[in-house]
Amino acid sequence: MAIPLLFGPYGSGELPANAKDYGVNARWFHMFNEAAFEACMAQQLEPCVEFKTFRADYQSHPELVPIGVDGQPIRYGRLVQGICLSQKEYLSKIEEELLAGLKQFKPRGIWLDYLTYAGWFETPEPDLQESCFCPDCIADFCESCAIDAANPAEILANYAEEWKHYKCRKIADFALRYSRLIKAHLPDCIVGAYMCPWTPDEFDGALTRIFAQDYRDLAEAIDVYTPLIYCSKSGRGPGWGREWLAQSAGFVPEGRQVQLILDAKDFPASLEDTGRSEIPSLGIQLFAGAPLFHDKDKAIAFQRSVEAIRNRLPVDRSV
Repeated sequence: MAIPLLFGPYGSGELPANAKDYGVNARWFHMFNEAAFEACMAQQLEPCVEFKTFRADYQSHPELVPIGVDGQPIRYGRLVQGICLSQKEYLSKIEEELLAGLKQFKPRGIWLDYLTYAGWFETPEPDLQESCFCPDCIADFCESCAIDAANPAEILANYAEEWKHYKCRKIADFALRYSRLIKAHLPDCIVGAYMCPWTPDEFDGALTRIFAQDYRDLAEAIDVYTPLIYCSKSGRGPGWGREWLAQSAGFVPEGRQVQLILDAKDFPASLEDTGRSEIPSLGIQLFAGAPLFHDKDKAIAFQRSVEAIRNRLPVDRSV
């Protein structure tokens, strides 16, 4: 499937009527929001859904908190993603929400969010905890991998690689299930995934070891990978997006595309630097970016970077 070039903001906030004059042709928003679909139609923008998967309110659903190495619920603050993947009732609810949206709306793309094991990476010093060791999860691991292990300590001491690959395959299987549901209803819908923005070697391999996001395992399900390049939140410089793209050929499977999401807090520096990348991002999402387009100078800065990215691609794939 040919993937179009899509540029625009993610999140709420009204766009000015002339946003398309500055290179905006799409916008991303949370879940199947009817008002957002109507706004996109009115402005002739491609509607793209951010669909939350494994994130929930732990206060309302304490049973969803993954279990850590010590047998207790993991530490968590206001920001965390990931749920216990043995909670079948909640998993059924996620699928029901996806199916309901697919039957009612026709988005250009659906980006699966929080499709990971538990943790949070939008910080300079992440609290990386091994997790999902409830009895049901341990039993499933042992049965799936033909391993006899009684507790987290034994798993991590003797079967750490098997545990990592099991978790990555678990996430990839959910991705494939959701992707097939999407394609069955909307064959031309782009299926994206928001990704932990770390390269495979960073933080002692936490991309797969903690978050269980393996680009190769996900390749069957995902058309477009979208790493969250939030520079200031993560304690990185504005060149992070360009640096990430330069390394991406080493771990992004051939035939799969990358579209960065940048943070409006880092605008315009991170977008301008990304626009200079020799390996271009296939479009751009700008988190919380709608207000920027009410400032003409900022809107023009966005437009210039969009043009720079388009000029680095051999074929114009705009919608």
